[in-house]
Amino acid sequence: MALKTRAFSALVLIPPVLAAVWVGGWAFAGLAGLVAALMAWEWVRMTNQGQFTVLGGVIAAGLALACFATVINPLVGLALVLLIAVVSGLVSGRAWIGWGALYAGLPAVAIVWLRGAEDHGRDLLAALLVVVWVIDIAAYASGRLIGGPLLAPAISPKKTWAGLIGGMAGAALVGGGLAYSYGLSQLTVIAPLCALLAVVEQGGDFLESWIKRRWGVKDSSNLIPGHGGVMDRVDGLLAAGLVVALGKLIGEWI
Repeated sequence: MALKTRAFSALVLIPPVLAAVWVGGWAFAGLAGLVAALMAWEWVRMTNQGQFTVLGGVIAAGLALACFATVINPLVGLALVLLIAVVSGLVSGRAWIGWGALYAGLPAVAIVWLRGAEDHGRDLLAALLVVVWVIDIAAYASGRLIGGPLLAPAISPKKTWAGLIGGMAGAALVGGGLAYSYGLSQLTVIAPLCALLAVVEQGGDFLESWIKRRWGVKDSSNLIPGHGGVMDRVDGLLAAGLVVALGKLIGEWI
């Protein structure tokens, strides 16, 4: 039943996500802003004994605004996230609140910037989403079928080495296949990089699991049936998207 619920939620959520990725611009910024705002809501509640605060609402609205600002000027969007993180930490007197703004805001503005890139931003973001989804599916399937030693039982008691290797293999195959379909010749580079992206994605998952254990909660919220909260659903994508955006930025500088 849980698997059916997860599948149904995915089928409902994927079409609007793909539509926003296809349209880009303000539509995608709106989606990213909504996700960032919901993550801010979850973070504040999670670190405040389930209570939401006025400051949490300001952080959520500010992060959504930062995503829209990124469409106009990425540096303004980035500056807004940093400002919100510093001010919210100082006003609340709790560093965790500031870290939450960074956790939700930095990947959001990075992915909006990635989608707005003139050189195939839409294709790059679509490929990122596909690879991340394949990592999750391959890791889940191989972990369930093979089992074996756990990766980090103190943080996540269900993640196995078999799941990680399966995710890496799935990412390499699909990433290489997408590169080939786009007519790219660097398959021997892109496929291993996609495999490494599976490690990054898994790291994002572990980070969120550690945060939840730190605050004694099972899920960040119950907004998405079968998945838990928004943070539970996009934790790996946050890390992967941030790394891909950083790699693209470094590539532009070189």
